[in-house]
Amino acid sequence: MNETPAPHLLFLFDMDDVLVRYDWQVRMAALSEFTGHEFAELRRRWWDCGHEMRAEAGGFADGDEYLAAFERAMECDVPESEWARIRGAAMTELPERIEAVRIASEHGRVGLLTNNGPLAGRWIHQWAPSLPGLFGEHLDTSSNFGARKPEPEVFLRAVEHHGVPAERTFFADDMPENIAGARSVGIHAVLVERDTDLREHVRAFVAQQREASPVA
Repeated sequence: MNETPAPHLLFLFDMDDVLVRYDWQVRMAALSEFTGHEFAELRRRWWDCGHEMRAEAGGFADGDEYLAAFERAMECDVPESEWARIRGAAMTELPERIEAVRIASEHGRVGLLTNNGPLAGRWIHQWAPSLPGLFGEHLDTSSNFGARKPEPEVFLRAVEHHGVPAERTFFADDMPENIAGARSVGIHAVLVERDTDLREHVRAFVAQQREASPVA
């Protein structure tokens, strides 16, 4: 449980393809070049057998354990700096979406909720340098909560961590199944598509909450 005073409103944001553009193909091409494995073989060794999903759900104790498992799967040394460089090179910040986080931060607490493992959690502040100043200590990966989206548990644990009820929580994600998972526990969830103006959705949520409770 977060020990700081609970905010009145909570705003949770996904990262990839919400606050940053994530080009998965760029990452896979770079990993193929680095490891010597073709795309299909990369998929077979790590993603298709569920290792990444396990990481996202908290299945590795920390980033070191994650990286050791990744190296075993790839059958080659993968320095953490190279793993991070390759992942980060596939990411580009989206300023208008990050502006929505700034607007939200004026009305409540903002927190990240991204399906990623513990190693990613170490590097988000460098991959997207605009985020730490807005999110502070709340750059959470799903692995921190021991479950992954769209499982209802990850949303329930996130709102419990922040001390805010689901009905006063806003969530933005680009995956319909994750939106459904958030809505299933009572969170106000917005599907982010290519032309979504997230700033307007944040403002609309704030206005709605003010109508419901004048202290919002």
